[in-house]
Amino acid sequence: MTTPLLFQPIALGPLSLPNRIMVSPMCQYTADDGSANGWHAAHLGSLALSGAGVLCVEATAVSREGRITPGCLGLYSDDNERALGRIVEQLRTASPVKLMIQLGHAGRKASSARPWEGGQLLSPAEGGWTTLAPSALPHKEGEAAPSAMTRDQIEQVVSDFVAATRRVRALGFDAIEVHAAHGYLLHQFLSPLANTRDDEYGGSLENRMRLTLRIFAAVRDAAGPDIAVGARLSATDWVDGGWDIGQSVVLARELEALGADFVDISSAGVSPLQKITLGPGYQVGFAEQIRREVKMPVIAVGLITDPQQAEDILQAGRADVVALARAFISDPRWPWRAAAALGGRIDGHPQYYRCLPSGSPRIFGDVATNQR
Repeated sequence: MTTPLLFQPIALGPLSLPNRIMVSPMCQYTADDGSANGWHAAHLGSLALSGAGVLCVEATAVSREGRITPGCLGLYSDDNERALGRIVEQLRTASPVKLMIQLGHAGRKASSARPWEGGQLLSPAEGGWTTLAPSALPHKEGEAAPSAMTRDQIEQVVSDFVAATRRVRALGFDAIEVHAAHGYLLHQFLSPLANTRDDEYGGSLENRMRLTLRIFAAVRDAAGPDIAVGARLSATDWVDGGWDIGQSVVLARELEALGADFVDISSAGVSPLQKITLGPGYQVGFAEQIRREVKMPVIAVGLITDPQQAEDILQAGRADVVALARAFISDPRWPWRAAAALGGRIDGHPQYYRCLPSGSPRIFGDVATNQR
C-alpha cells in the first residue's frame, strides 16, 4: 500500500521531517514579561505528543516593544531565554518532534490588549507603550498613531532579530520562521497601505522589501547552516492597492535567493478594511501560485481541517507541507486520526498505545499493547 503523501518525509533545508504536518504557531498571550511559564509547558507539551512532524512555537517578540500584547512571548532577555530553555528541555525529553520558533515584531499592532480583553490599542496609562512603524499611520481609525521609525531604530530592529536568533541557536531549536505576515512590522514595511516612506525603505517594491530581506539575511547568517530558516508571508492584504500575490511571488524568489529553506503562506492582517473570502483551504491557492515559482518547500495554512483535504492539497502539488492551528486545539491528536483515515503511520509514544482498541488501524510504527 502506498504511503499517503501526508505521512512521507520531507526536508526543509537541513531539517528532515518524518511527515508533512506542522503545528502552526498560536499566540497564547500568557507570558510574564516575555517569559514562558507553566501554561506554555502544558500547551506545547500536549502538541509535542501529537505526532506532527514539526511544532512551531508562537510568535516570539525580538524586543519588549515588539510584543503584540503585554502577555506575549519574547526572546529579548536572559530571563526569557532561561524560561523557554526549561520548556524546550521538557519537550525534548518527551518527544522527538522537531521544534520551530516564529520570530517577529508587532510594529504598530503592538501594545494591544489580549483578544479576550478587547484587543484594542493600550495607552501607556493602561500598561501600553508607544509603537513603531514604517510610517505614522494608525492601524485603525481613532487609534493613536505609531512613531515613524528612524534609521537608527531600523538598525536596532535588525540587531534585535540577530540577538534573538543567537538565543534560538543556544536553545537548540531546529528551525526559525521569520514573521513577515499578519500586519506586523515587516508586513507593514511591505504593504503600501502602511508604508508611505520616501527613503530607501519606501515607495518601490524593491524598497518596501528591503527591511524584510535585510532581516532575513541577518537571521539566516546568525542561525548557521544547521538550522532551517524560512518566512511566513501574507500573500495578499485583501484590500485594493495593498500587498498582493504578485508582489509575494517576487519576495518569495528573493528569499529563496538568500537561502530560505521554506515559505509559509498566509494572508491579511495589515488593514481592518480587508475583505476576505473565507472557506476551507481559502489560502491554499496563494501557496500554490508561489510554489509554481520557487524550488523550496511551500507550507499552506488556513482552514485545513480534514485529513483527506490535507492529503488532496499535497497530492495536487498545491503545497509541500500543511500547517494546522485551531484543528489541533480541538483535536490534539489530529495526526493520529489522519493516519487512521488515510492508512498512514506516525511515530507514537508507547505510553499511549493502550488507547488503541483491538482491531483498530495500525497507525504507530511499532505497536506493543501488552500490559499488566
